[in-house]
Amino acid sequence: MPSPFEPWSIAQGLAGVGYGVGQTGLLAYASHRWALLGADPTPPPVPAPWWASGDEPCVLVQLPVRDEPEVVARVVEAVSRLDWPRERLTVQLLDDSGPEAAALGAAAVAEAASRGLRITQLRRGHRHGFKAGALAYGLVHDDAPFVAVFDADFVPPPDFLRRLLPHFAQAGVGLVQARWGHLNRDASLLTRAQAVLLDAHLLVEHIARQDAGRFFNFNGTAGIWRRACIEDAGGWPHDTLTEDLDLSYRAQLRGWRFVYDPSVVVPSELPADMRAFRMQQHRWVKGALQTARKLLATVWAAPLSLRTRIEATVHLTANLVHPFLITLVLLMAPVLIGPTRWSESLMLAAQVAFFVVGTLPVILFLALGQWRAGRRGARLCADVGLALLLCGGLAWWLTRAVLEGLLGATGEFVRTPKYAIEGTQQVRRTVKKYRSRSGWLPYLELAFGSYFLYMCWFAIQTYNYPSLPFLSLFVGGYYWAAISTLWQEHQDRRRYNRAMALELKAARS
Repeated sequence: MPSPFEPWSIAQGLAGVGYGVGQTGLLAYASHRWALLGADPTPPPVPAPWWASGDEPCVLVQLPVRDEPEVVARVVEAVSRLDWPRERLTVQLLDDSGPEAAALGAAAVAEAASRGLRITQLRRGHRHGFKAGALAYGLVHDDAPFVAVFDADFVPPPDFLRRLLPHFAQAGVGLVQARWGHLNRDASLLTRAQAVLLDAHLLVEHIARQDAGRFFNFNGTAGIWRRACIEDAGGWPHDTLTEDLDLSYRAQLRGWRFVYDPSVVVPSELPADMRAFRMQQHRWVKGALQTARKLLATVWAAPLSLRTRIEATVHLTANLVHPFLITLVLLMAPVLIGPTRWSESLMLAAQVAFFVVGTLPVILFLALGQWRAGRRGARLCADVGLALLLCGGLAWWLTRAVLEGLLGATGEFVRTPKYAIEGTQQVRRTVKKYRSRSGWLPYLELAFGSYFLYMCWFAIQTYNYPSLPFLSLFVGGYYWAAISTLWQEHQDRRRYNRAMALELKAARS
């Protein structure tokens, strides 16, 4: 009589338990998207200006930059065109750059100052606290009651202050956030996929959270703070990599109210290549889990409704979907390959239920963001598909970021490279130094893609067709992430070798 404790049976049983845990966690977070789909997208009414003509409030504009020479002149130029009385507007270029980039920043500041803008370049001589430290340093040098923040790759429209400052008519409003636009949405498949993810966040999630009175966050740029709110919440922190999320929660826990106005759009640049996008997403995901680790106990101890506490928990820990997803897909092989007592009809029912509860709300969430952004037809469907592929391909990388956020130290704030891209054109400096930052990662992703390709073949052989769309998502996603990364590194090597050859030729002549 065969033993009930055969090694395969035990292994498959453990795999089944892990698979169930991954599926449950993934379904819990994915199904929450249903709650975000029905909010009214109408922008909040804009109050009349609460100041008399000629008596506008003083505003400080902060531009934190660090080694971003391609875009620093553009953002300074855009800020110099803001429609606001010059005597009531001060601009700070908070420049933590090295000497070469800082010189370009100084030239941009001098040019704007020659046209009557009150602008200064502030250099700390160190990078302690990263972006949060620079913002806090700037506040020491100015006492304006309102503070607008723009990252270096943003291009605020001239009427930005005129349209957002009226929302501060009520004393309890601590922040007004604008929507991000995309200067280079159609530059590549990668930028199209990123635009889908950001549009869903800004045109669906933010709107739903505001509509339901839930906590939402400052996005780090393209917003205006009431200075009293920053100070009351304890100032800019730098013990996480998402100082914007951290300060947002501490301010709302203190009773401040935030306003999101999606009708005001500030164009910005999406990361141009896969490595830059990886860096950005790693920082965002790791920082969000650091903030959750720091503040969730405070959220649950605060005098908030149970629903608000649950929503805040889901919001701060949403990136746990990545380890749940990795667990699910890695354990799919032993679950599918091993013997099973499930009938074909039961398996089909389970696959359909998983799609309806866990996949469909995510698709609708992304598609609604594109619809509200004005996208239609086949292009909408294609871009949503690209976004799903991108999420699948970065699942392993972002799982690592989740674990670092939960268990590791703060780490270094790594700025996302900017290249002054608009439309499909970009201006890029000659590569003076080549250094691969990806290491073994793309090769691991190629291995993952091959693993899921084999699983697709096995699903076809065993007539498990309902699992093919899910598996194909990871085949395409991992191959895309790996091949694009390796291709970009190859291109960097070519540019580097070409630059070195030119320097050698010049030296010989």
